[in-house]
Amino acid sequence: MHIDILTLFPEMFEGVLNSSILKKAKDMEAVQYNTINFRSYSDNKHQKVDDYPYGGGAGMVLTPQPLFDAVEDLSSNRSSKPRVILMSPQGEPYTQKKAEEFSREEHLILICGHYEGYDERIRTHLATDEISVGDYILTGGELGAMVVTDSVVRLLPGVLGNDHSAIQDSFSTGLLEHPHYTRPREFRGMNVPDVILSGDHQKIEDWRQKESLKRTWERRPDLLENVVLTDKQKQWIKQWKMDK
Repeated sequence: MHIDILTLFPEMFEGVLNSSILKKAKDMEAVQYNTINFRSYSDNKHQKVDDYPYGGGAGMVLTPQPLFDAVEDLSSNRSSKPRVILMSPQGEPYTQKKAEEFSREEHLILICGHYEGYDERIRTHLATDEISVGDYILTGGELGAMVVTDSVVRLLPGVLGNDHSAIQDSFSTGLLEHPHYTRPREFRGMNVPDVILSGDHQKIEDWRQKESLKRTWERRPDLLENVVLTDKQKQWIKQWKMDK
């Protein structure tokens, strides 16, 4: 995979892309990163990339020319058409499903906005996707682009070392992940559940599935609207409701 990140602040990505799993993925050549200051594509003699909005209003708006030229240049030598992802609070809420979709692409171009917003023609004629990482406003799209990059790269084959780990992640199955325990067995009077020490793999798996469902029902019941529940799972929820 090749990921191009168009930003006015490429230095923000240096630590993130050169640490932890993202660095490992680069070192094993599962991904290539390229951070580009799109100011360099401006045809303005002062390299301006923003201007006042037509009709008046507060703030400045990113002009289309630098971003169109940048995307066209970055796409010119690639065999596959890129997904051009616009980071925006107006975009589609970002989900694990979307991360999985992006992870199957060969080329991603992430555009980090700044100032008041984008010229609308960037949205309608350049971007293939418009993504929001939450219902709040950030200074720019850089932090959101880091979130998208991390969530996608960790899904690439071999990056995590154990591909089964990504499959079991919260949201990958539609449910939150089950609780985890490690040594010591007893800590300050708090004990590890006997069932996961039993050695009975079927019982352990049943416990994990039940705890995963219970955690989702307690913390994120909205997720259950998109999950097809078995009769057994429905019975568990019915019992939990009665016990409340």
